[in-house]
Amino acid sequence: MKKLVLIVLVAMFSVQLMAQRVPSEKKMSISAGVLQGGGGIVGADFEFMFGNHFSAQAGIGFRSFGAGINYHFKPFINSSMISLLYWHQGIGNTYTQALLGPVYTFRAPKVFQFQIGLGAKVGEGPNIPEANKNVPVMLLYSIGIYFPI
Repeated sequence: MKKLVLIVLVAMFSVQLMAQRVPSEKKMSISAGVLQGGGGIVGADFEFMFGNHFSAQAGIGFRSFGAGINYHFKPFINSSMISLLYWHQGIGNTYTQALLGPVYTFRAPKVFQFQIGLGAKVGEGPNIPEANKNVPVMLLYSIGIYFPI
């Protein structure tokens, strides 16, 4: 029984060591997914690093657009980050709201990412639902994939 426990512990430790993040040499990425590109139903963002830990992003989605400044926890594009994002949801008569706020983005070493944060309402459009008219802060979230380029 002790041998089995030892083997399981060594296997778990080995998997943890293999899962360590490998820095990417690339300085740009494209991400796509649900509620990306400014909070549209589907969207995409383009991101480029302009400093050791800093990057900027801009995106477009289905009837939305957005932009942001990001601080990566590690000096490479495939690391998790915190951001200050602007989301503009809707265009023209479909404009619902504009939001500005901090977001945490988790990035797996390859492909998967998700965001969660809070956005203060900085604009309101003609298509805003009645339930959202008096809500000053909204939850910002998205899920998708990313590819360093």
